[in-house]
Amino acid sequence: MKKTPLKAGIVLSSLLLFVVLAGIGSAFAEELLVYTALEDDEIPIYLDLFKKAHPDIEVKIVRDSTGIVTAKLLAEKDNPQADVVWGTAATSLMLCDQAGMVEPYAPKGLEKVRPKMRDTNKTPHWVGIKAWMTGFCVNTIECKALDLPIPKSLNDLLDPVYRGQLAMPNPASSGTGFLTVSAILQTMGEEKGWAYLDKLHENIARYTHSGSKPCKLAGAGEVAIGISFAYRGFMQKQKGEPVLTVFPEEGSGWDVEANCLIKKANIKPAAKTFLDWAISEPVMKAYAQVYPVTAYATGVAIPDGFPADPEGQLIANDFNWAAKNRMRILAEWTKRYDGKSDAK
Repeated sequence: MKKTPLKAGIVLSSLLLFVVLAGIGSAFAEELLVYTALEDDEIPIYLDLFKKAHPDIEVKIVRDSTGIVTAKLLAEKDNPQADVVWGTAATSLMLCDQAGMVEPYAPKGLEKVRPKMRDTNKTPHWVGIKAWMTGFCVNTIECKALDLPIPKSLNDLLDPVYRGQLAMPNPASSGTGFLTVSAILQTMGEEKGWAYLDKLHENIARYTHSGSKPCKLAGAGEVAIGISFAYRGFMQKQKGEPVLTVFPEEGSGWDVEANCLIKKANIKPAAKTFLDWAISEPVMKAYAQVYPVTAYATGVAIPDGFPADPEGQLIANDFNWAAKNRMRILAEWTKRYDGKSDAK
């Protein structure tokens, strides 16, 4: 049946009204561009909480490894794109701060944050949410098949029996890689630390551009052991892979996953809202489900698999030293070992 001019006009008017209302709705929704190095499988869990609390804010995520996020931020120094950085190494945010890219901001709830999980300025330039630490992801089936002992320490990894059976993250592209190298240099001293890394290099099959990749390789049986971080080992085990997470006897290298506000001509109110939420109790309890060291105590039990005293597992980490010497360390590491790195 043909539409009469009146009916056609009503339909057209309704469509126009829908378009106008849709336009109004999107105009009132605030958009936020967030850079992060959090793991892919973590982000949706946390963002669901944010969407429930702030349905009027649309969050667009740019996710990559720490080194790549850091390089991207620094490359955009003169024309910053991100509104907020969420869950990226504090040592990386310190570099951005030194470049004048960070707007100081004290998020709501800051008084609860423990001192070592934020910077020392009265109005902080970065605020941490949780710590992540080095662990070995050991494929127990591969180790049994190859008659390899389960390593207990960093020193054990130097045994020639592991030659070609280790994977480790490249510190230039991975925060886990950098905190591992930084921890070795800090705890052993630079001369002994580089000598240790020279010997470790002999046993390395490949350096990856992701902190989680060595653990995934171990889980898949492509290497017997991946130097990675604890969270990823536990996640791979949950997927049914024969992965045992080992914490080195010497202590674990670690860094703070932290947030900051990027300095821009126009700072969106939504950016501050996001940073307030990012240290709020609901999401802090979500962080604590899989990370035992959070910005403040949540009452959540230590996740299975971690040491009974997870803070005692952490080395004495000098973040200022690590940030100040980062570029020098990376240049030296690249010169010595980059030949075994995966292609980019």
